Amino acid sequence: MSELSHRARRVIRRKQPGTVRKQPDAVGKHPRTARKHPEAAVRERPVSVRALIERGARRLRRAGVFFGHGTDNAFDESAALVFHALGLSHDAGASVYAKRVGVGAQQRARDLITRRIEERVPAVYLTGETWFAGLAFSVDPRVLIPRSPIAELIERQFAPWIDPGRVRRVLDIGTGSGCIGIACAMAFPRARVDAVDISDDALEVARINARRHRLGKRLRLLKSDHFSALGDETYDIIVTNPPYVGERELKGLPAEYRHEPKIALAAGRAGLDSVRVILQEAGRHLRPQGLLVVEVGNTETAVRRAFRQLPFMWLDFERGGGGVFLLTAEDLQQR
Repeated sequence: MSELSHRARRVIRRKQPGTVRKQPDAVGKHPRTARKHPEAAVRERPVSVRALIERGARRLRRAGVFFGHGTDNAFDESAALVFHALGLSHDAGASVYAKRVGVGAQQRARDLITRRIEERVPAVYLTGETWFAGLAFSVDPRVLIPRSPIAELIERQFAPWIDPGRVRRVLDIGTGSGCIGIACAMAFPRARVDAVDISDDALEVARINARRHRLGKRLRLLKSDHFSALGDETYDIIVTNPPYVGERELKGLPAEYRHEPKIALAAGRAGLDSVRVILQEAGRHLRPQGLLVVEVGNTETAVRRAFRQLPFMWLDFERGGGGVFLLTAEDLQQR
């Protein structure tokens, strides 16, 4: 959990520095002349978007902030913040790097990066938006920031482990922002999706995103402690990124994680409290040949030891990340 496991789309793709000349860092307390304070003087006139991004990246690297909530490096993190401060579309990408930025806009970008450094707030919470499985989502500190490698599975419609054409019901446990459930609904246009969470705050954010993607009645949001509100409902796919951080790991996480809801991270002493419930109850909610897909991150070793009798299939991802297992309905019935 202490490292970025996956993102479906970077906020902006990293570009290698080209021939843009980097400006020196500001020095001194009273930047009055170009001769004594070159960068301060440059700030008095327009600079390019790229130059502003590179300045921000230098500040982020020097400050030692943690990357892993949407980006994994200083340039991408700075670009996300600069684009937001300037009101630029990420679809434009590098095509706007040469755009000149006035003094006021420069200050807005610097102020946002200052907040990122001083408060250790993840950039996604400052911009209010991130991407998952190629889709845009609104996020705020009421929900965990989407970053699961499960996005890659959704984009492939969970093939080859299930025939996408027969998927009619999907369950997302611990939906948070709704990213997994909504992405599944978009990937399976003939399916109905139930997305559950124990947090009223999280469900409010998920509703915002459900409206954003115009899913109507195909997505049902429910308050539920795991399976408690689902009765006898059954599903072709149950997918979940539940809390899985143990007590010791939680204490050692970078400061950025303290801005995320603890209820979405903490899972008891060993990180197994939630996954234990899921493994105990999922079998009766899966249809024949149905799939259970669960992310457990760095708790993978503990899961393997605690549930040795289960034939876990641990998945690899082209874009990185791990700690995700797959079980079939038949695997769970053999417990």
